[in-house]
Amino acid sequence: MGRYPATVFAFPTAASARRRLPRLLAGLVLCGIGIAGMVLARLGLGPWDVFHQGLSDRTGVPIGTVGILIGFAVLLAWIPLRQRIGLGTVCNIVIIGLVIDAILAVAPEPSAFAVRVVLMAAGPVLVGVGCGLYIGAGLGPGPRDGVMTGLADRGIPPWIARTGVELSALAAGWLLGGTVGAGTLWFALAIGPVAHLALDRFTMDADDHVEAITVVSGE
Repeated sequence: MGRYPATVFAFPTAASARRRLPRLLAGLVLCGIGIAGMVLARLGLGPWDVFHQGLSDRTGVPIGTVGILIGFAVLLAWIPLRQRIGLGTVCNIVIIGLVIDAILAVAPEPSAFAVRVVLMAAGPVLVGVGCGLYIGAGLGPGPRDGVMTGLADRGIPPWIARTGVELSALAAGWLLGGTVGAGTLWFALAIGPVAHLALDRFTMDADDHVEAITVVSGE
């Protein structure tokens, strides 16, 4: 077999970090807010969070913390897709889960149905825009989005790749006993197109903004 780059670890230069980090962090916080809002709405979660909820209910571990642990596990899927692990990848895994757990620790569950519907409806919009911001920052996609972009690199449109990944997580979460509702269907249908539009709008111009380490394997 030939030699090929198995993994690339990318780190931003100082000048690039000052320009890109605010967009990265804003996107991750938006994702955490959107997901936490859907948890509070109690009308169904996004597919990945159905999966996280199922594991959380079975283990007693907070849902955001479960998301962090699953995020690191999903990185294993990057090996055959040869995706770049960057600062944004690690920040995604940690920050979104911490934001979710922090909000759920202090925010009361709304009783008014109209408020719950608004939280449900806003969830995939916030997450989709957040994805566009942090992926567009060019510091590395999150672990789940790395699977999406890896599939897109192989000719699959991003919205189709994202929807396929989300539906796979939904099936696993349902089998684990996670809650599936109207919010789940809305998230699965909306997240792909919103993320696709947000990527077009927020992707920053390519430049020489990272210092990379390439790990070469195979003979």
